[in-house]
Amino acid sequence: MAAVASRELQDGEVVFVGIGLPNLACNLARRTHAPHLVLIYESGAVGAVPERLPVSIGDPALVTGSLMVCGMADVFQLFLQNGRIEVGFLGGAQVDRYANINTTVIGPYEKPTVRLPGSGGAAEIAIHARRILIVAKLSPRAFPERVDFLTSPGHRVAKVITDKGVLERDAQSGELLLTGLYPGIAVADVQAAVGWPLRARPRLDRLDPPTSIERQLLRDVLDPQRLYLTS
Repeated sequence: MAAVASRELQDGEVVFVGIGLPNLACNLARRTHAPHLVLIYESGAVGAVPERLPVSIGDPALVTGSLMVCGMADVFQLFLQNGRIEVGFLGGAQVDRYANINTTVIGPYEKPTVRLPGSGGAAEIAIHARRILIVAKLSPRAFPERVDFLTSPGHRVAKVITDKGVLERDAQSGELLLTGLYPGIAVADVQAAVGWPLRARPRLDRLDPPTSIERQLLRDVLDPQRLYLTS
């Protein structure tokens, strides 16, 4: 997932990124094909070049080598709302048929079965970044037909990168379509993990697994302690 996500990034782009696999993807891209990628974190680190893998957006490692360190209000007003963010990475507890994201509650809002952290900056990122990439593992619970609460709208989502394949938002219907599969994965495997009748593009991309260089960077350089990688 980190390798596939990294390939979506172009050199020189400005990316609003959080912690976890999106962070790995961005740093992998910067070590390979996009050395001039500019990373912005919600906490105020702009152009961060951390010497180690940050464990939160407030990690002091993000300050190291940054172009600028500012307040959260400046990040959102001067960069995000001003149209300067080209790519935003998001995730969520639920992603529905139309790429809407829920990070607020599971179940009815008035009496939820689970209360989640809420939007944070996600709703702003979803609206103001020029394109959105979602990184999330597939499961029927995480990909229902309709989210229990719409925290972040999906109309700027370009791709949803999962552990079985890639979904893309159809420009006409707004619905997520299956467009690419990892080696050894069948369309039925993806269909079984989402809660709606999933349509697939007639000709599916076969997604290349990580190269030996990508694997080495991810495992030995970017996440040697396996904070986010599972293998």
